[in-house]
Amino acid sequence: MNIEKTISAAVLAAVKTLYGQDVPAEQAQLQKTRTGFEGNLTLVVFPFVKMARKKPEDVAQEIGQYLQQNCEAVASFNVVKGFLNLVIAPEAWLQLLADIHDDADFGCKKATDDSPLVMIEYSSPNTNKPLHLGHVRNNLLGWSLAQIMEANGNRVVKTNIVNDRGIHICKSMLAWQKWGNGETPETSGKKGDHLIGDYYVAFDKHYREEVRQLMEQGMDEEQAKQEAPLIKEAHDMLVRWEQNDPEVRALWKKMNDWVYAGFDETYKAMGVGFDKIYYESDTYLVGKRKVEEGLERGLFFRKDDNSVWADLTNEGLDQKLLLRSDGTSVYMTQDIGTAQMRFQDYPIDKMIYVVGNEQNYHFQVLSLLLDRLGFKWGKELVHFSYGMVELPNGKMKSREGTVVDADELIETMIADARRVADEAGKNADMTEDERQEIARIVGLGALKYFILKVDARKNMLFNPEESIDFNGNTGPFIQYTHARIRSILRKSGELATAPDKTAEANAKLCTLNSTLSDKETALIQKLNEFPAAVAQAGKDYSPSGIANYCYELTKEFNQFYHDYSILGEPDEQIRQMRLVLAQCVAKVIKRGMSLLGIEVPERM
Repeated sequence: MNIEKTISAAVLAAVKTLYGQDVPAEQAQLQKTRTGFEGNLTLVVFPFVKMARKKPEDVAQEIGQYLQQNCEAVASFNVVKGFLNLVIAPEAWLQLLADIHDDADFGCKKATDDSPLVMIEYSSPNTNKPLHLGHVRNNLLGWSLAQIMEANGNRVVKTNIVNDRGIHICKSMLAWQKWGNGETPETSGKKGDHLIGDYYVAFDKHYREEVRQLMEQGMDEEQAKQEAPLIKEAHDMLVRWEQNDPEVRALWKKMNDWVYAGFDETYKAMGVGFDKIYYESDTYLVGKRKVEEGLERGLFFRKDDNSVWADLTNEGLDQKLLLRSDGTSVYMTQDIGTAQMRFQDYPIDKMIYVVGNEQNYHFQVLSLLLDRLGFKWGKELVHFSYGMVELPNGKMKSREGTVVDADELIETMIADARRVADEAGKNADMTEDERQEIARIVGLGALKYFILKVDARKNMLFNPEESIDFNGNTGPFIQYTHARIRSILRKSGELATAPDKTAEANAKLCTLNSTLSDKETALIQKLNEFPAAVAQAGKDYSPSGIANYCYELTKEFNQFYHDYSILGEPDEQIRQMRLVLAQCVAKVIKRGMSLLGIEVPERM
């Protein structure tokens, strides 16, 4: 039963009967009654005042009387000026609870072959260093957004573009060549991405020393940076790579393969993945051809130095470089090539790029260029722009090796979750494997929830200690509530979900002859808000909307559970209703948290 739709339809009928007017459905919108007023749903009657030619209070009174007489869902009403507050009948709430209990996919829509195809790009790592805290936020946002778009009935393709070429890659390669002594992930005992990251840091250390020495010899800083032997060697290596030098390409492939193996471990630990991975080394040449094609069509222009540009001044922007004078590509060229390859691979209806807010201008330009080149989704591309993650001690710098490493962060969060559980003695009756698995689920849940509950557009301060707290707006608080409910259901024997068991429970609900408490009503109403929360999160591209809903539902359940016993309730019918209510809360918490990529344990 959809209470809002039922009452909205009755409101339209009331207006037709009372005032002889047909009005659009959007004028009969209901909202949750404000705290402090009696009622569950409120109708604003001001849109009907002019046609009724009466005072708002009188219009609200007349519509309220009509609803009470003609709509079984409305038990009573009260009027506050132009606001009609409706009290929903217990039978309607119980029918709604039965429907939620019966619906395995409650709150989510299933995609069909005709559903829009949404492609979401996230991660976008460089192969010269391991993933860090900034990548963690990117991956968690991208994965969650994919789950939310799927829950809204879209077909979704999750993609990654790996930046595997360029001067930064050559720096790591050159450093390994000079100082590596043939070191490998196997001989060093390090993950491949960490090993290569160490050589990236080593390059920068030696390079800065060369720059310092040249400045002592009288060069200014800018000249010293250009004349340092190491940077010249790195540039020479890049040219050789572009020319397909066999030796450079073999080294590049070997080192990149080490990095990919390391990335895969991190992605697996983080619980994210991709349907398709693209590589800049494949896409940049496609981009160059696409730009040259645009040049021939008069979409771009060539300057005297042979560089190719797009003139975007008519769109209120400036001129944008697409190919340098020596014919080499820039990031924009690569993104055009990646778009071309993706468009050939998939019939994309919408493209979403999960990239930090420092690239806002880049995607504003990319959107215009893709539209100009004829990609149907170009103008409507979505740049899911997010803020930076900062730490209590400041920002991160890859070159200097001061980043918060993703692998280390994940290990620390799991270790902290284990320590907290051990100290509380909550896991004393578990096997060692169970303790460690729950520590993994809780540690990762703490990390993911802390990051995803924040509006993605905002910069955020990550605090590991605060995230692992079992009280307040945290992942472990929500996970613990789910585990508590599952424990109650185990004790009651109500974990069976066979169709006959569900039908029996729902039949009992609908014949329950009892008024509901305010806490029970509020909890059913909060459950009923889940589909709207999922729809709004999809519309706004907002994982934080789902996180906040899960927290509000969890708080609502704990307030109910504090005041009312479930297993200790003497009335069997009421006890059964509360068990169904608890089961629905657990189901929605699990589904909501899964949209954030967060697991919920059966016990904690």
